[in-house]
Amino acid sequence: MSLVINHNLMAMNAQRNLSDHYGRLGVSTRRLSSGLRVGTAADDAAGLAIRELMRSEISSLHQGIRNASDAISLIQTADGALQVVDEKLIRLKELAMQASTGTYNSDQRMIIDSEYQAMCSEITRIAHATDFNGIYLLNGNLSGDPGVDHDGTGLQATGPLKIHFGTGNDSAEDYYYVAIQGSTASSFGLGHLAALKSSGATWEAQNAGKSISTQALAQSAMEAINQAIISKDKIRANLGSMQNRLENTITNLEIQAENLQAAESRISDVDVAQEMTEFVRNQILTQSAVAMLAQANSLPRMAMQLIGG
Repeated sequence: MSLVINHNLMAMNAQRNLSDHYGRLGVSTRRLSSGLRVGTAADDAAGLAIRELMRSEISSLHQGIRNASDAISLIQTADGALQVVDEKLIRLKELAMQASTGTYNSDQRMIIDSEYQAMCSEITRIAHATDFNGIYLLNGNLSGDPGVDHDGTGLQATGPLKIHFGTGNDSAEDYYYVAIQGSTASSFGLGHLAALKSSGATWEAQNAGKSISTQALAQSAMEAINQAIISKDKIRANLGSMQNRLENTITNLEIQAENLQAAESRISDVDVAQEMTEFVRNQILTQSAVAMLAQANSLPRMAMQLIGG
């Protein structure tokens, strides 16, 4: 290489290497300080796109877990209220049994019937008062065919409650419905407000469950109360099975989120051991380039020695 003074090619080469190594040192510093291998699109364009999709899936899964947990709380609220209704129905059966015997006169049966009607009114009150976050659970608003009667097009959805926990909108994977039949006394066929039974039956059979003011009505009410208890138990059994499904769903969602988070971490997060090795390498190369640039900058002085000589 010729000794010239217009261009210091060795200094230019050292400066280019210094710029390259210093830039890589900056990248390693950014990765180590942020913990991210992919901090900008320039780091890994395809990896960044995949990572962002994974992050949206992970966030959706976590929200789905919260949705399912809220649904479990709702179901537990309804089941707790039905447990109280269960106690009232047992008391109704006890009162009907009491009024059905012949050792009480008409006045005493009317007193027994007044408590019977009060218990029916309390069952209805519980059904109308039980709500979760403003959603009434036992008044019949959530009854119907889950796949048909739900309508979420309005500001307030109607029909069975739709629990959405998946990241898509597939009925087989991402949501299902909670249908709760009405649990008022009249829906159980009990109390003064209960509808008349089939017109072809006897008067006592038509009015079974409405009152226990006579011995015949009290005796016919016992079967009606049994049917009410069975109806209530079916509601509770359905709620219990749905709660078990939701708990299994939460477990599955947690596993999905965990595995997806691991995959996202492999794409996005920096391997500290590997990156620290690269950092030290670039640090040494940068220091070496600085030293060589200083030496290269001093080489033109040799030409000045020749001119001066």
